Amino acid sequence: MEGRQTQTPSGANYVFKLPDVGEGTAEAELVGWHVKVGDTVSEDQILADIMTDKATVEITSPVSGVVVAIHGEAGTQVPVGGPLVSFKVEGKGNVAAAAPAAQNPSVTAQERRATSPSAGADREETASKSPPRSEGMGRGTAGGGGGALPPRTLSARGERPLASPAVRNRARDLGLELQFVPGSGPAGRIEHADLDAFVAGGSRTSTSASSASTYAKAEGTTEVRIIGLRRKIAEKMAESVRRIPHITYVEEIDVTALEELRAHLNATKSKDQPKLNVLPFIARAIVVALRDQPQINATYDDEAGVLTQHAAVHLGIAAQTPNGLMVPVVRHAEARDPYDTALEIARVSGA
Repeated sequence: MEGRQTQTPSGANYVFKLPDVGEGTAEAELVGWHVKVGDTVSEDQILADIMTDKATVEITSPVSGVVVAIHGEAGTQVPVGGPLVSFKVEGKGNVAAAAPAAQNPSVTAQERRATSPSAGADREETASKSPPRSEGMGRGTAGGGGGALPPRTLSARGERPLASPAVRNRARDLGLELQFVPGSGPAGRIEHADLDAFVAGGSRTSTSASSASTYAKAEGTTEVRIIGLRRKIAEKMAESVRRIPHITYVEEIDVTALEELRAHLNATKSKDQPKLNVLPFIARAIVVALRDQPQINATYDDEAGVLTQHAAVHLGIAAQTPNGLMVPVVRHAEARDPYDTALEIARVSGA
């Protein structure tokens, strides 16, 4: 991984290593940072977001101190037990103080600048005068040890900007189109501070001015690095195209009896059972259909020339989330009744 090193950065006396966040996890993808070099952090403050094959996890700080170095950029893989953040903490840390960074050729130029005597002294002096920040770390807000604000990036043309529902509602109230607002959060996510900066910069006129160039020729290309959950979805979609037989079948079906059954079940359900919509019944219908057509629930290995039919039914359920369209998986749908299916759909989709 670029920027990874085995020697402790100068000025650091505590190295936080990536913990094991799941059973059998050997490494995790670094999705985004919430802190930067020079920031003063408190114990349990969020440092970074990482993603494993099973979940996206927020990594919190085990100590209070000043960030001396961060190990890795968004999109890189970090091994479990590998260095994640180096701190300067009060008292004795968990590592011995290192030699000056200039004596270590493996230290990056950015870390040499961040840990030079003058820069380090300035950051430490500023950090001692400023209270720890409890939110907005690495998201374009001022405070902590100072330093440059995170770069803001625009969403690619035709791509839905990343933003929370609250940010989208506020942008709508302000009359802003999010595709024109640069984001400073992880993967270019737009946050409230970005809206403030956009309005303060007098850029609201950009939306109206853009209409004048509606028919202007567009040149160039934009490369967007896909990381985190979006990368995992892209990989699975590409694998699906290569290895899973794809079919489309359209048939009109009378579901009057189904709707009567659904209404009856909702009227007679217990308090701990969820209200049923039509989706759990569609899931169950797929399970029943696969009993007669097992070749549909199969994957093809083009290298071995083998079609593998699966007994278990794992259903992908498309769900709209604040980060766009996701496809969480309901595992072992064949073993679930409509109520259990409804609960699992709600759980995996975050509803």
